[in-house]
Amino acid sequence: MPTFRPAALRAVTALIARRMGSAETEAAEVADHLVRANLAGHDSHGVGMLPTYVRLLQSSLLVPNQTAETVLDAGALLVVDARRGYGQRMAADAVRRAVGRARELGACVLALRNAAHIGRIGTYGELAANAGCAFVAFVNVSDHAPPQATFGAAEGRLGTNPFCVAVPGSDGPALLLDMATTTIAAGKARVAYNKGTSVPEGALIDAEGKPTTDPTAFIRDHLGALLAFGRHKGSGLAVMCEIMAGAVAGGMRADEPYGDGVMNSMLAIVIDLSKLGDPAEIVGSVEATKAFIKSARVAPGVEEVLLPGEPERRSAEKRSQGIEVDPTTWNDICAAAGKLGITQAEIDQALGANAG
Repeated sequence: MPTFRPAALRAVTALIARRMGSAETEAAEVADHLVRANLAGHDSHGVGMLPTYVRLLQSSLLVPNQTAETVLDAGALLVVDARRGYGQRMAADAVRRAVGRARELGACVLALRNAAHIGRIGTYGELAANAGCAFVAFVNVSDHAPPQATFGAAEGRLGTNPFCVAVPGSDGPALLLDMATTTIAAGKARVAYNKGTSVPEGALIDAEGKPTTDPTAFIRDHLGALLAFGRHKGSGLAVMCEIMAGAVAGGMRADEPYGDGVMNSMLAIVIDLSKLGDPAEIVGSVEATKAFIKSARVAPGVEEVLLPGEPERRSAEKRSQGIEVDPTTWNDICAAAGKLGITQAEIDQALGANAG
């Protein structure tokens, strides 16, 4: 498979975002976000999303350089409508505002409405944790045919509806839980389809509601549905993510008429640890709890007890020397770039200038 240095992928991604119309700062934020998702091992939310973003742009379902509307600014309550702005910048800007408000008041409840795809939610957890804040987020996914079948259903009714929690440590997040409420994210089914591989058992049903491991019909023909993790428990969490991000935060809901977009809304809670007590003591308690959990005997066939966020950190260390992109995904990225008038020579130049 083609392998790229992270800097090279950032350069190509920023080139595409700029040609989509983004200003330099927005293009850089989008590129950094997508490549960090690849580094974390979540290719589903990495540079492979670029063809989708180009399609959304050309359908007027993604607006570069958008100015978000502040719907409500009332102390610890902040409501922001992104108006289909580029999700990575819209969400990061909103979370930065929430962090600033939490530092003033101790906590902030942020309702972000109607952003184009905001990507890997863990990035915003990391942003808050790096600022010494705990972060909890309920996210829904709307404006396209709902891909998740809730427990007992034979067809989709919800998006993949991520849930995220981050807790700061002495240097960045001590723990980071970031997960779709489906067994696998929709993007992971796309990655499997592009690679010609199967998805895990229990992750997908076909158009008749029967279990399948073949992602072809789901990706190519938009038939079938993803299943919630943990049966009724994951399904219940997916429902609450929908309610909190849609009905409570005021974003587009799964039951509303949809088009062919990818829209995210998020209800996030940001807490400044310094307002709860001595941050060092809280971090010490977190580390003691982590150590206790990891001290457990491992189960047969398991090498190590891992905690939320550890696989991503290890992946980032490993992939810092090179990120593999499967040939189908890379060809799709180049084809999307071509729709913007970007030549292969420009892509090669961006790659070559950042190959070291």
